[in-house]
Amino acid sequence: MCTTKKLEFMEEAVNAALKGMNNNEGGPFGCIVVKDGKIVGRGNNKVTSTNDPTAHAEVTAIRDACKNLNSFQLDGCEIYTSCEPCPMCLGAIYWARPDKVYYGSSQSDAAAIGFDDEFIYKEIPLPYEERSIQFIQVGRDVALKPFNEWAKKEDKTEY
Repeated sequence: MCTTKKLEFMEEAVNAALKGMNNNEGGPFGCIVVKDGKIVGRGNNKVTSTNDPTAHAEVTAIRDACKNLNSFQLDGCEIYTSCEPCPMCLGAIYWARPDKVYYGSSQSDAAAIGFDDEFIYKEIPLPYEERSIQFIQVGRDVALKPFNEWAKKEDKTEY
């Protein structure tokens, strides 16, 4: 059951989508981040206007909220996104660690207008050699150097 406040926040996310779309910033997606009943981050899809395939609404809202909260995590926050998150945004949301996510439209609603992420969901469980983009491991011994240094670092910020 939706409360009036939750619907108001979803309308804010939808308004962010409409504003970005009408300003030709990107696709029809918007997102807000809420903490203690106040909007602390806003975002809309800016993929085409910034030539950044990672500039999805959720990612831009998370970046804005983290900047505004001076934190790399969103503990105690809720995310309102106009559409069910894609796999990339889902990953970003889990890394940000909000308490809850509310979404408006669904994956199938997005697919119906040409935003279909199903191929990514199908790629994830495939072995590397069967994926449509090749994944080839090179130089593991060299690449482990930062990990070894991190393990010994005494003044690191854990996350």
